[in-house]
Order: sequence, then structure tokens, then C-alpha cells
Amino acid sequence: MGRRTGDETRALLLRVGMQMLLERGVSAGVQHIRLQDVLRHAGLTTGAAYRLWADQNDYQRDLAVAMVRLRLSSPADYARTAVQDLIDAGATGDDVIRAAAEAHVRTADADVDDPAQARDAQQFLIALALRTTADTWPELRDASRARHHESMAAFADFYTDVMAIYGMRMKAPMTVMDFTEAMAAMGEGFAVRALEGIDHPRYDVGEADEMPTGQWTLFALGVRALVNEFMTTIDGAEEAERPDGGGSSGAE
Repeated sequence: MGRRTGDETRALLLRVGMQMLLERGVSAGVQHIRLQDVLRHAGLTTGAAYRLWADQNDYQRDLAVAMVRLRLSSPADYARTAVQDLIDAGATGDDVIRAAAEAHVRTADADVDDPAQARDAQQFLIALALRTTADTWPELRDASRARHHESMAAFADFYTDVMAIYGMRMKAPMTVMDFTEAMAAMGEGFAVRALEGIDHPRYDVGEADEMPTGQWTLFALGVRALVNEFMTTIDGAEEAERPDGGGSSGAE
């Protein structure tokens, strides 16, 4: 095997650093990923790193940017997976909302059984934690904004698809992107609460209550409220397909 180029060595050390972050979890943070440890895991000498970065801080900056840019799956994949079978089976909008919101809550809590999904959840939480410190470096702020725009585009497509299935449209003057931004703010806010160790509220709503019956997360109820406020039925659509009659869109 030939000698690595500088770019190849840089990619290797960032890849090893990201692997260490994923293994240690969100609490580690890039400040706890020491360059010497990364070099040891990669089987390289100190000189290999310091030809690329002036010091450990420079490496940690690039590691933070690389982790925020990392995508193990498409942004809206978990939401689509959570609701696709329900949609195919003709489930009500309330059921779709509950399932999509539950998937997000479980992701935010890193409470996922499937190894691949658990890794996605871990990456999401690490990237979210890094984004809350985006003002640390200009490069991290730019990467955070780019990630946000990518996520908004993917979720806007997802919400547009679900709206079409359930015969919904946005109320003027709101747009799908407005709804997507509101959903992201609420969903990421609950994820930050999960990082703080705050349990997500859940409610068992009975027939005597003034809410739709069944078990609801607070996030799902918030999604339902947003759907009702932002959306209405397309002219000619069945009234039963409205969220308050059992149908609507999904959740981030």
C-alpha cells in the first residue's frame, strides 16, 4: 500500500474521531476527543497530525464540523419509516401523527432497539448538541446552517407528500416551509430537553376528556395543534380527513 496523502490522512483522523464520538455518546463532546488518542486508534504518529493541524483545538474544530455534516441516513427517513405502513393501511391522521411523533421522541431519547437506527439517533443527538454551540467557530456555524437547510428541504417534501395523501393544503399565507420550520423548532426543542434528562410528557386521554382519545406524547399534541392551525382541507376533500376528525400530516 502506498503512502497516504495529506488529504487521506486528514480524512482518516476525522473518521476515527467521529467513530470515537459515536461510541462515547453525546456527553463526550469534541473537547474530550484528544488528538493523541485519535492518533493511537489510527496507528499514526504525532507528526502525521501536526502537519495538518496547528494544535488540538484546530483538530477539534474540524471534527465538530465533520460530525455536523455527517449523514448516516436521509433526514426524514425515520419519519417516513414510522408512518408508511400506517398510511398504506389507510390509518387516520391522528394515528399517523402519534406514530411519527413517537419515533421522534424515541430518537431524542436514544431509545431505539435497531442498531442502525440507534446509531442514527446517536449521530442526530451529537450533531444537535454541537449545533447549540455553533457560535464557537464560524465553520461550525456554516455547517450547522447547511445541515438545517438540508433537513428542512427533506421534511418539507415529506409533509407535502402526506398532505396530498390526506387531502390537505396550507392556509394562506402560510407555506409548507413555514410549517416545517415550526415543526423543527418544536422537535429540536424537545430533543434538547431529552439531552438534559427531562422526561417527555405522555397522556392517556379518555372519552370524558376534551382531547382526542388514546395515548399521546406532548410532542404529538403539539404537532396536531400545528396541523390544525396551519392546514385545512382541499376543496372537496372529506371532512373526516381533517386532523380533528381523524386525519392529517406527520411529524418531524
